[in-house]
Amino acid sequence: MNKYKKFFILTIAFAAAINLYSQQRLTLSESLDIGLKNSKDLKISSSKLSGSKANLDVVQSQFFPQLKFTANYTRLSDVPPFSILVPFYPKPITISQSILDNYTLKLSLQQPLFTGFRIIDQRKAAEHSRDAFNYDYQKDKNEVALGIQIAFWNYFKAQEVKTVFDDNIKAIEQHLEDTKNLLTNGLATQNDVLKLEVQLSNTKLASIDAENAIELARTSFNKTLGLPITDKTLISSEEVQVKDNYSEYNKLLKEAVNNRLEIKSTQERIEANEYSIKASESSYFPQVFLSGNYYMSRPNSRYQPPEDKFHGTWDLGLTLSWDIWTWGNTSGQVKQAEENLIQTKTQQDQIKENIELEVNQNYLSLKYAKEKLEVLEITIEQSEENLRITTEKYNHQLATSTDLIDAENSVISTQTNYKTSLADYMLSKIKLEKSLGRKIY
Repeated sequence: MNKYKKFFILTIAFAAAINLYSQQRLTLSESLDIGLKNSKDLKISSSKLSGSKANLDVVQSQFFPQLKFTANYTRLSDVPPFSILVPFYPKPITISQSILDNYTLKLSLQQPLFTGFRIIDQRKAAEHSRDAFNYDYQKDKNEVALGIQIAFWNYFKAQEVKTVFDDNIKAIEQHLEDTKNLLTNGLATQNDVLKLEVQLSNTKLASIDAENAIELARTSFNKTLGLPITDKTLISSEEVQVKDNYSEYNKLLKEAVNNRLEIKSTQERIEANEYSIKASESSYFPQVFLSGNYYMSRPNSRYQPPEDKFHGTWDLGLTLSWDIWTWGNTSGQVKQAEENLIQTKTQQDQIKENIELEVNQNYLSLKYAKEKLEVLEITIEQSEENLRITTEKYNHQLATSTDLIDAENSVISTQTNYKTSLADYMLSKIKLEKSLGRKIY
């Protein structure tokens, strides 16, 4: 085998492997893993959380001494040297020469001793802000998981509807073949055949629409998972179990209020705003700093007469600063922080109201979906039994083709409703879980 044949075979094998991978069926758990990993919304939320942690580091750094180094060079204009005249001496005596090149190296250290509790309050505010972003990240993760599950079950719904139509196409084709045989034997009319052919065509059209719905659902599913929308992704789901053990509505509402991350997040922001108010009020107090400097200058002004060489000196001191009058700057900052607190508290009240409405709607939707499934299970049995009896009657010329078509349409309708209701039940269940503040991934 030459190298070109080997290359060709390897290329075919590689393409087959890619195709096999693309046809891999994803379970709901696998879909969640992929979607959460690829979610851009989660990446943004994670970045916000990292930023809040970095802000806390910035605030905490103010507790420690700040060390700063500066260097300066200055060129002075030429001036005569400093000289004096003395009696009985004809020429001036030069005290110091003009040094035109000046160099200064400075190392400064400043340690805050008292800032009106500003740094402490800012740290507390930053800690609560960080915790709020952490709750936001967990909430966003649940939101993304909900979107993935909605896309998954919508895809499942589209596939199940397509299966119903395909199964019924086979049944209608069999009935059409039987009717043609009856026509040959003079036991059916051409009109019976035409009616069944029209029924078959309508069902095939519905199957085409269902296939298009599958493609649209797959595209949405791929986008939610962060996959190329053209990928022929397939899904695999376990049999849907219609069961739940939810308690009465009031207990569910209490659970939601206690567990919902939005409420916890806003509560952290409320506490952060309270500390921000205290931090703003710190400007009413004096600020005290310990400062020290070390200079390496050429010339050094503390050495007289000045010399054109480096000398090192240092100083150490306390600085007290107090803003006596700032034309309402401090009171304005305090007022602004107080208004932020009012806004956050009002937002929390709105969130609680929205949660109550959300829990109520999802609770009723799940209850309705479960009751609907129970009725549809009975209806399916009835419609299938009706089709069986009508088919037997039709084969014995005791029922018309219209009766048979009606019975088949009834089966298609009930089976389609049941399959879609199964997916709706799962969506209602997962939406209720999410509205209760439970983790759904």
